[in-house]
Amino acid sequence: MTDHPAVAPAPQPTASLPDLAARFPGHVVPDTRPGYTGWIVAADRLLEVARALRDELGYDYLSSLTGVDYLPQGKMEVVYHLYRTVGGPGLVLKVQAPRADVVEVPSITSIYPGAEFQEREAWDLLGIRFTGHPDLRRILMWEGFAGHPLRKDWHEPYYEAEAKPFPSRWPDGHYLSAEQRAPLGDNLAYPATFDPSAQDASEGDAALYEALRRAAREANGTALETEPLLVNLGPQHPSTHGVFRVAVLLDGETILGLKAVMGYLHRNHEKIGERNTYIMNMPYTDRLDYLSSMSNNFGYALAVEKLLNIRPPERAEYLRVIMAELTRIANHLMAIGALLNDLGAYFTPMLYALEERELILDIFEMVSGARMMCNYFRFGGVARDLPEGALDKIKDLVCERLPRRMDDLERLLIENEIIQARGIGQGVLSAADAIRYSAAGPLLRASGIPYDVRRAEPYSIYDRFEFDVCVRDNGDIYDRLLIRLDEIRQSMRIVQQAVRQIPDGPVLAKPLPYQMRVPPGEAYGRVEGPKGELGFYVVSDGSPNPWRYHIRAPSFINLTAFERMCLGQKVADVVAILGSIDIVLGEVDR
Repeated sequence: MTDHPAVAPAPQPTASLPDLAARFPGHVVPDTRPGYTGWIVAADRLLEVARALRDELGYDYLSSLTGVDYLPQGKMEVVYHLYRTVGGPGLVLKVQAPRADVVEVPSITSIYPGAEFQEREAWDLLGIRFTGHPDLRRILMWEGFAGHPLRKDWHEPYYEAEAKPFPSRWPDGHYLSAEQRAPLGDNLAYPATFDPSAQDASEGDAALYEALRRAAREANGTALETEPLLVNLGPQHPSTHGVFRVAVLLDGETILGLKAVMGYLHRNHEKIGERNTYIMNMPYTDRLDYLSSMSNNFGYALAVEKLLNIRPPERAEYLRVIMAELTRIANHLMAIGALLNDLGAYFTPMLYALEERELILDIFEMVSGARMMCNYFRFGGVARDLPEGALDKIKDLVCERLPRRMDDLERLLIENEIIQARGIGQGVLSAADAIRYSAAGPLLRASGIPYDVRRAEPYSIYDRFEFDVCVRDNGDIYDRLLIRLDEIRQSMRIVQQAVRQIPDGPVLAKPLPYQMRVPPGEAYGRVEGPKGELGFYVVSDGSPNPWRYHIRAPSFINLTAFERMCLGQKVADVVAILGSIDIVLGEVDR
């Protein structure tokens, strides 16, 4: 077993929120729209306000940044969710600008470097240009893509209507496939001015490589002793954990610069979500981090339940916690096995880990009918109660088998000299940088920051359970391995308490209609997912379909610090560092 399960005192929530209108009179006003919260700040004062929030008021952690297209009102809005790493409620900051072909808002990357990828995403999908951003390129679509897909007036070739159910399906029933309606027989269109003979396929790569060289010059000075070598890892590579590309600039085998290239699996999940009814989105969340579907369901359910102002029954709350913690165990087992593969162990530890994960998936299948795409949560509860024998199976797993197997796994791994040589002191992310780059989950806590949403801002019934917020201090690959082992034990501890305490009773507050109308307003539901903070920002206009549906994806945002962790390392360490972050491309690309 680990020599000292590192734990830290839980952050103590703070109750009060600052009065920004008094602090910045005339430049910051409360958002008084019904169902909305937070503060609206003038764009030209955004940096001043953000710096004061970080330095004077302690809001040192940027959780989420996204945009909203309010087409009927002729405006665009950028929404920031800020938190204190000592715990407590968040603060919502907003900047509004007139809607135009290109909307300009100051970049906050100089204050919160964790905004880098999120601002690029808002530029890519909404056309919000962040002035002062160090590398404002598209991130999920390709350079040269026509338009910004999350704008309300952008329509794809398969477009039929703004909201489901589509009239051709219900109630008329006159179905015509989208392929038959699209001019090219595919979800593909070209701008009217498009000239194939004038297109340069390398245009996007040229911008990427120039950004890479510029970042390397800034990090290493203007003079390099040798001619740097530019190498691409992926996107088809067994060690990139999916269709993911890493462009690296090398001096010999030492990394001078690194840029992550993603979007190969992008399917505009959020655009689909804004067409769907609310309940239709639940199975779509399964397909984000497809190893953690129960946790994905949890975050989305919390956001919509805030809008609906409903609370699940007691038994449903316990079932949710049990399923979420079993998901955390299953995810960490997969992450540990995959990391050991990346370090060269080649499937022996992975098979040990997968054997235990399969037993958890057996439980998921008993409960939901599916092993991975569970679609189990509902607004106000869960889809169904436990079948006969499921609770006994859970008890046996978390009280008897898993503790013994974790002892075996730790004996196999933690004293291994190869693991220690490849992990200790490699890919270090300092505590300060972890906060600055908006790292979340094990990546954040392995750097010495004891921030866990279950403790910092408790949701559901987590405040009823005794568990420790695990923390490690070195911020390297080895500590990111150890902290996942620690967290598996804490999750077992939570489930052991939950199966003892679970009451009888209903599992759903009340049945809701398929096309329910959600009261107008906004809500941000966040959970401590296995990979970090998973957040859902949902805006309702009172219709049966979300006006805005945004996911704060930890796999995506945790990659913001990837370059920082790799600089100065050897090229062979890139694979190990990426494995220690633990990403799933379905969640990165959405």
